[in-house]
Amino acid sequence: MGFLNIIKDIPIDIVFALFIGSLIYTINKYVYISKNLKLLAGFFSSFKKTDLNFRFKEIDEWMTHNPFVIVPWMDFKNTLVFSESIALKGQNNNLTYQDVSSTIQYIQTTVDPLYFFDEESLIISKFNYKFVQSVSTILTGCGPLFTFLNIAIAFGKVSFASQAQTLSSLSGFIGSMQTAALVSVVAVSCSLLFIIFEKISYNALCKRPLYAVQNGISSLFDNISSEKFLLELLKETKIQNNALQNIISELPENFKVALNSGIAGNLVPYLENLIYGMNLLNKNIKEAIATNKKDDVDDLF
Repeated sequence: MGFLNIIKDIPIDIVFALFIGSLIYTINKYVYISKNLKLLAGFFSSFKKTDLNFRFKEIDEWMTHNPFVIVPWMDFKNTLVFSESIALKGQNNNLTYQDVSSTIQYIQTTVDPLYFFDEESLIISKFNYKFVQSVSTILTGCGPLFTFLNIAIAFGKVSFASQAQTLSSLSGFIGSMQTAALVSVVAVSCSLLFIIFEKISYNALCKRPLYAVQNGISSLFDNISSEKFLLELLKETKIQNNALQNIISELPENFKVALNSGIAGNLVPYLENLIYGMNLLNKNIKEAIATNKKDDVDDLF
């Protein structure tokens, strides 16, 4: 049986069509995923952890407008912990900024980034993954299906009406049986070829770019557990409360020192000058009375 006769057989054509169509669909999806993953990995590689606080808005806008990663990015963004700072007013109304926690210097996440940017969200969800995984099973199942179908058709064509018809029908029966066996061989071969090609292309086009994306985002965002972050905030709060209590306990003594200093520096000299003036006035009055110089006393007043 020649190759042209083989490809003219309808069951074999169906197997070939299913194999080629599934292969084209799979390659198109893998190329699309590979292109987006490489673009995402290149985008992450253009950032450094040290300047992430200043360029986070740029990352957020790019990821939000990218339909390929918007869903995992929105979920991941809710887990981020920023290096927040508070404004404190010091002397002369000067503002100073102090970090909420001394251990949080960069943008951190309370959940591992690989939980969101995993194989499920970046690869499997982007195409009909279950169909691709079942193609080999479908191709394998087509072998026995068309084999038994050809056998049933071949038995139906056998005729024992005459010796000539018997010989003619047996010749067709043998050809149909050969085609039936060949269908199974072609179906199993296409199934094995699809599995091999799909695994190789999946690893080359999808898994390797995925690892680059995961390494890039893991290098930008440090992972900190929520319990550790709350413990750090509790520690910072206790330190601030202790400093506040010390200030409150020292406030009466500082007020006393400030009051004594104010009295000694301002009120005492004023009272001394006032007493000196009163004493001088009293002395002049007494002298005026003693000398009976009434006019001078009048002039004094």
